[in-house]
Amino acid sequence: MTRIVTRSAPLRATAMLEQQGVPPLLARLYAARGINDAAALDTSLAMLLPPHRLSGAIEAAALLADAIAAKRRLLIVADYDCDGATACAVGLRALRAFGAEVSYLVPNRFEHGYGLTPEIVRLAAAAAARPDILITVDNGIASCEGVAEATRLGMTTLITDHHLPADELPAAAVIVNPNQRGCDFPSKALAGVGVMFYVMLALRAELRRRGAFAQAPEPKLDSLLDLVALGTVADVVPLDRNNRILVAQGLARMRAGRAHAGLAALMTSAGREMARASTFDLGFTLGPRLNAAGRLTDMSVGIECLITDDPGRALNLAQQLDALNRERRVIETDMREEAALQLETIDADDRASLCLFEPNWHQGVIGILASRLKDKLHRPSFAFALGANGELKGSGRSIAGLHLRDALDLVAKRHPGLLLRFGGHAAAAGVSIPAQDFQRFADAFEEVALALIAPADLTRSVTTDGALENAHMSLAWARELEAQIWGQGFPQPVFADRFEVLSQRLLKDKHLKLQLSKNGARFEAIQFNFAESVPGQIHAAYRLGVNSYRGVDSVQLLLEHCEAA
Repeated sequence: MTRIVTRSAPLRATAMLEQQGVPPLLARLYAARGINDAAALDTSLAMLLPPHRLSGAIEAAALLADAIAAKRRLLIVADYDCDGATACAVGLRALRAFGAEVSYLVPNRFEHGYGLTPEIVRLAAAAAARPDILITVDNGIASCEGVAEATRLGMTTLITDHHLPADELPAAAVIVNPNQRGCDFPSKALAGVGVMFYVMLALRAELRRRGAFAQAPEPKLDSLLDLVALGTVADVVPLDRNNRILVAQGLARMRAGRAHAGLAALMTSAGREMARASTFDLGFTLGPRLNAAGRLTDMSVGIECLITDDPGRALNLAQQLDALNRERRVIETDMREEAALQLETIDADDRASLCLFEPNWHQGVIGILASRLKDKLHRPSFAFALGANGELKGSGRSIAGLHLRDALDLVAKRHPGLLLRFGGHAAAAGVSIPAQDFQRFADAFEEVALALIAPADLTRSVTTDGALENAHMSLAWARELEAQIWGQGFPQPVFADRFEVLSQRLLKDKHLKLQLSKNGARFEAIQFNFAESVPGQIHAAYRLGVNSYRGVDSVQLLLEHCEAA
């Protein structure tokens, strides 16, 4: 059962925005998302929060400035997802522009696991150009053992991360994380790439103070904002005002043809138009291609794509990433079919959570499978694969009613020794457990889910912005909405109306193509991955989309849900 509900748009805020010159439709949408002053829509760089407010950023800048002056060797230890890859690329490009000697190391998820582990530290120490300073990006806040090993081996550690910290913090020289205790940075939603960008802003200010640019041009860090935007959207962090500024500025660079060669190549390989780049492209076109490298092989190919300035090499690397993404889709399809067989024996309606495991599932794809399960059944879901050393690796995705990392923390407290490692966010988390303890974990997680999730939160709902006038159901408005900055916490508009179904047919046996009528006007519509017929009168939740066919653009309604009217 799915409910269509309407998001409230405060009349006072809507009217105020209209008085300030915001078009009525946008005023209504923005008011429903908590905007009550047009000034909050200003996405100029001047409105970014200042770096000095981010705890640790000034200390990190001093540490790095000293290292550059002393010609010490730096090594960035990256994460193997899109956020980690873009954060690594931002750090490499900025530090090299500042004159630093810097390289990178990205763990292989199958060989090394996640984060700054002691093994990764020893691997770094054994390099021919042994680093003096290790810099983590998008990881490290839980790497107590890794930092201790680095200290033992005589290496300094700088942690830059955004994940939620545990009670114990690593004994690093400096930690930069907006979510650490005592940090009053107003935006707690920075992605890992956002944290690294802020550290680079602080470093430039420190180098400027030291006179480093007296004889040379000052590097322009705004050139990195396309990378910042990509990592921010792909990591599905909330798009608060500060993140919307970062994303808006990055998209503006892309639309103006000033994207880095790797991003341009990824867009080309995906058949997308750079001049119309959108948050959809960042999250569903570029992000998955980069993530495919970390999921199936090694993220180095993704990082190399982001740091090269050679268009030919960038295109070659982008084509490799595209091939990996196609391979990932095939693997995912097989896993979803196996999951469907398991689900035939489970009554999801009688459960508050789902945990599935198959010995042959791919460790790099279980996160996507968990997300599909969560979307399909509206239950917090974990998918597990075999890891090394007698462990199972689990990846989870959650619904709005359950903070996933907090739930895992409660499982760990109630069942000591069950969780070998865990970490993550409210919506996504990872966990390692002993191989023999899958059912024990499933039972413990179900127990916690039942205790924490309100029954109403287990009913799926589609939140909409209400009805849309026919005049706004146009190609011009579809393009206008596409150009805005939408994402996690600032959702893309979804509307709800009643339609007469004039015709319906299946495309490729899995997508429902419809022609609809409302108040005498006809509209083309499609519901992807929906192969059932619908009645003659429907109540539908939909987004405005642009359909490009043989060089001609037209408006198309993208149905999220429909039911008998």
